[in-house]
Amino acid sequence: MTPQWIAPDLLFDGTTLRAGQALRIAEDVVQEVAPAPQSAQPLAGILTPGYVDLQVNGGGGALLNGTPTRATIATMADAHRRHGTVAILPTVITDRAEVLEDAANAMIAAEGMNGVIGLHIEGPHISEPRKGTHEARFIRPLDDRTMAVVTHLRDIDIPVMITLAPESATLDQISALAKTGAVVSLGHTDATAAQVNAAIAAGASCATHLFNAMSPMTSRAPGAVGAIINSTVFAGIIADGYHVDDSMVGLTIRARPEPDRMMLVSDSMPTIGGPDHFTLYGHDVTLRDGRLINREGTLAGAHITQARGVQRLIHNIGLSPEAALRMAITTPATCIGRPDLATPVGRPLADLLVLDTDYGLRHTLAETIAAE
Repeated sequence: MTPQWIAPDLLFDGTTLRAGQALRIAEDVVQEVAPAPQSAQPLAGILTPGYVDLQVNGGGGALLNGTPTRATIATMADAHRRHGTVAILPTVITDRAEVLEDAANAMIAAEGMNGVIGLHIEGPHISEPRKGTHEARFIRPLDDRTMAVVTHLRDIDIPVMITLAPESATLDQISALAKTGAVVSLGHTDATAAQVNAAIAAGASCATHLFNAMSPMTSRAPGAVGAIINSTVFAGIIADGYHVDDSMVGLTIRARPEPDRMMLVSDSMPTIGGPDHFTLYGHDVTLRDGRLINREGTLAGAHITQARGVQRLIHNIGLSPEAALRMAITTPATCIGRPDLATPVGRPLADLLVLDTDYGLRHTLAETIAAE
């Protein structure tokens, strides 16, 4: 029987870690958070809403680009949920127009699926010099076909993030995308700072995996990196220690002019909960010493979970636990327009995590109660 009140050692409420608080539970849903009554059942550990990840290419051996179906999305969501990520944006990267359309139809079929909150379209409207592992032959300027996909998804209230390079779209197109309610995210770009600033003024509100696949910051040319750091847009960053040096992650967080604009993304691939290799664009990508390496010997996505990213933010980069949790929960939830994902109130017990004192994942609250 589920106790009516549960009092963890610490509770992350979406903003801060609080002691002396309890959750009132009815019908396996948190109804309220309040000072712990004497009758509350104590819970050893740190209780937090589950992680939110706005850039998930694959999981459980499945890759959205490889098989853009509802079943693939379900496999991905399940694989990441086992690691504490309870809300994902399945991500389709640069490919044929038909692959994007199939991914959008898969997302429509998956609407309402537990843990799936929308679609991230990463490319194909990017810069070829900054393509990363994306296939050059599919890169093209933003066109009516993609506009139609985004517009349709937004018309039926499915959240969309679309990563593009400012030089691959007009300012009018960026504005039109933003007006649909899509989150326009700048990435895979060789743009100047002036081009980035113009795109932000036109409606871009986010940046995709900061530092990676974008023009760097130098003393006389801020580039995309410098313009984004100096802006107030949201920005994702991969904190696996390979994509961005840990010292640069910490420096960037401190340098932003507004707090809570940096968010943790995994950029994860099918190896999360799956085998140590997969096929992308017809070629093998293999996990080697924590890195995913393509046929060119370069990084092809990441092999990290949000749970591990939070631990690295705390222990390797030196963030406070509250700041790390906000980067993996509150900021991405705010960015995608789902603030409900950053609070324990109104959440099923399976969406709440119990962490140990090292901020490693133990179980969900549902699993913890069931085991007692």
